[in-house]
Amino acid sequence: MTKKIIAIVPAAGIGQRAQTGFSGPENAVLPKQYRLIRGEPMLRLAVQALLADSRVDQVRVAVAPEDAWAAQALAGLPRTVWRPCGGPSRAQTVTAALQDAALRVDDWVLVHDAARPGLPAKALARLIDACLAGGQGGLLAQRVADTVKRGSRRDNAAGGDVVQATVVRDALWLAQTPQMFPAGLLLQALLAADAARAPITDEASAMELAGYQPMLIEGAAQNFKVTWPDDFDLMEKWL
Repeated sequence: MTKKIIAIVPAAGIGQRAQTGFSGPENAVLPKQYRLIRGEPMLRLAVQALLADSRVDQVRVAVAPEDAWAAQALAGLPRTVWRPCGGPSRAQTVTAALQDAALRVDDWVLVHDAARPGLPAKALARLIDACLAGGQGGLLAQRVADTVKRGSRRDNAAGGDVVQATVVRDALWLAQTPQMFPAGLLLQALLAADAARAPITDEASAMELAGYQPMLIEGAAQNFKVTWPDDFDLMEKWL
């Protein structure tokens, strides 16, 4: 049987850093993934970016059990389902989505941020091509171009951080998504990380903790993560 490529979009959070007072039904705080960009929910745009590659068999969006917006935001999209299996953290949401999908261990999983609607089709294709050809997992990422400073909290006139050191950037990359791994290995890595209570910020960090070395595949500037309120305007310009 041909191995499937299933995309998972964890969308159970509210994006606290991006909140600017927007509300939804019954005055509930509108999670940032449902904020409109060029007239469409950001989550819908992120899912459409994944659907642009015909090799993606299905996109599974994992939302919070009390989610009131997913059905409308995703209505009419092909090869797309949403499941109210999201948890309190990204890692728990992805774990629950993997268990809910009941995939074969050798199927491939693409995990993509709902807050990255600018994913270019060419970048997605590069990731899929590289992982299938190499038979191992990887992630989109960008080399660090700016000088990097490590800060330290100290008392000063402005009340902010001060420079502790300049970090050598030659081997530094900024992780993006999607991140692509065999379903069985990713689920095992996430469960092991949870059992060890290890801090997991993305799927690659769980795989690294399990002893794997994911491939770094060149990403794209427009695939940045919408994090702060001003990022919505910037993403509108990219799109």
